Amino acid sequence: MFDTLLIANRGEIACRIIRTCHKLGIRTVAVYSDADRDALHVRLADMAVRIGPAPARESYLLADRIIEAALATGAQAIHPGYGFLSERLDLIAACEANGIAFIGPSAGAIEAMGDKIRSKQIAREAGVPGVPGYDGADQSPDTLKREALRIGLPVMVKASAGGGGKGIRKVEAEADLDSAISTASREAKAAFGDGRLLIEKFVTRPRHVEVQVAGDRHGTIVHLFERDCSVQRSNQKLLEEAPAPNLKPEARAALHEHALKLSRAIAYDNLGTVEFLVDAATQEVFFLEMNTRLQVEHPVTEAITGLDLVEWQIRIAAGETLPRRQEEIACTGHAIEARLTAERADEGFRPDTGTIALWREPEGLRVDSGVETGSAVSPFYDSMLAKVIAYGPDREAARRRLADGLDRMAVLGPATIRPFLVDALRQPAFVRSEATTLFIGESWPDGWQPVVFDALERDAVAAAIWLSGFEEAPAGPWGSLTRFRLLAPAGKPGTSHLALTSSGEMRRLVVESHETGFRVSSGDRTLEVAVEAAAGGASWSVLLDGRRRSVDAVRDATGLFLRDGSFEGRIEITLAVAAEAAARQAKGQGGDSVRATMPGTVVAIHVSEGESVAAEQVVAVLESMKLFMDLKSPAAGTVTRVAVKPGATAAAGELLIAIEPG
Repeated sequence: MFDTLLIANRGEIACRIIRTCHKLGIRTVAVYSDADRDALHVRLADMAVRIGPAPARESYLLADRIIEAALATGAQAIHPGYGFLSERLDLIAACEANGIAFIGPSAGAIEAMGDKIRSKQIAREAGVPGVPGYDGADQSPDTLKREALRIGLPVMVKASAGGGGKGIRKVEAEADLDSAISTASREAKAAFGDGRLLIEKFVTRPRHVEVQVAGDRHGTIVHLFERDCSVQRSNQKLLEEAPAPNLKPEARAALHEHALKLSRAIAYDNLGTVEFLVDAATQEVFFLEMNTRLQVEHPVTEAITGLDLVEWQIRIAAGETLPRRQEEIACTGHAIEARLTAERADEGFRPDTGTIALWREPEGLRVDSGVETGSAVSPFYDSMLAKVIAYGPDREAARRRLADGLDRMAVLGPATIRPFLVDALRQPAFVRSEATTLFIGESWPDGWQPVVFDALERDAVAAAIWLSGFEEAPAGPWGSLTRFRLLAPAGKPGTSHLALTSSGEMRRLVVESHETGFRVSSGDRTLEVAVEAAAGGASWSVLLDGRRRSVDAVRDATGLFLRDGSFEGRIEITLAVAAEAAARQAKGQGGDSVRATMPGTVVAIHVSEGESVAAEQVVAVLESMKLFMDLKSPAAGTVTRVAVKPGATAAAGELLIAIEPG
């Protein structure tokens, strides 16, 4: 067994690996970029080494920096986690050259399955059926387009290398083929260094089901049952469960047998996942790809088997035999995992960034996280903050526990998809185990939106909590003055005229103080509200028109982060007179502009000042959390200003290009 292990990753998976290493008595080494200097995984590890600037291509994706850190700290093994270098052959070669164990399968297995085109050919030879499509060597755009039309629309245009939903486009109309091919190839080239594509027939109502496999270096290979990962957005999973529900016994058996056939064909020798599409109507099984690493969703398999899969990985890499034979591995109960990401589900899952003002995990559930209160969420990496896992004796028990736990969880700061996940878990199609990869689009055809909330009640609570901060005496000589007031109880403002802004909408309130709380008015409505901070200051007891409830809030000088019922977000608060002055200043600023739709890096600027542009012309490309977005001109006109250069980091809403309409 190893004495010291280096983790070539960050976030929740680095923290997860550290926990198992400490259980096994293995010292851990973390690596970090400048953006992660104060990250949780850095503080949990026994040692930590800086490996470069914030961008992953200058830090976490540099195999030589990882090897240097391992040699400097005496690490005997490197665990790559998932993503980054987990399936990169250059890291394995460097490990072998320096006598360092790689916690993963052999280079041959990764090479065989890392290229989707080759993996499909190997699967066919092993008797594992795949989705009809094109995976030929001719990668010219004309050939790819012709093959897509031959297969018949709709099709999936997919990157041959990599994974994680990058370089994938669904195409339903011939007019969209050229754009899909060029964009997918560009995204794949940027993410994986390989722009090759394959074309697959789109299965009309597909389920995404995968099988966990494990093999040792002594020729033994087993499966650890299957997981259903059908609930996805942008080809990235959001809800995963094990075992897969609503499967016929013959379909389940076929999944296990096909996974073992493929694994044996490449002499697989660590943890891996064989992914399939299952036709929801016929339950026909099609091979999709194999991920030669630990999967994000491995905790649900751990829950139903009682095994530690990271421990299995380490023991296999150390040369040990598999801890259990196939007949000794049992499936008990049901587990469901939710991926909590820093995104705005109500804005098409737009990534969000910032500092976490409050992080409170639900009791009774497993939470694998890499953040805490005070952690910074940057635009440089994947948007996932944590995984929340519920286990129960059956699926319904697990589903209810997960929905309830997420409902009680509090995350303030960057927006998260927590409210969406709760809603998804309670949708009839998910409750009935009928979700396919079309689940989100079918459940919310116009996009997901939170449940409508009484805006005045929300604003009254926010204003009362924010104004209650004035009860605290200021530092310095003013704090020693007596607290006598003519218009209100000492220490509180008399009447405040406030402007509250959230999601781009501003509302006006009149707030009057009285001895027991506040009277809040807007239009012809008036509410009585009293608030009291609980221990720690983040939880508040609210009495609103005689009804009591609990909310979470973190105040600052310009407003507060609030979680109240279905609302979870930032509310800016200022005096109405200041809001009017800002509105007057902004009034009359003509022209159209192109702004960053999300925080990210400006990859390209396609126009220059003085240039004429057409409406809907692509003028810039933005990259955020490994996704690329074309930004288009809102109108025909002339570029009057280019505010950023390629490579610059932009905040959400930041001006990139100003355009004077023609």
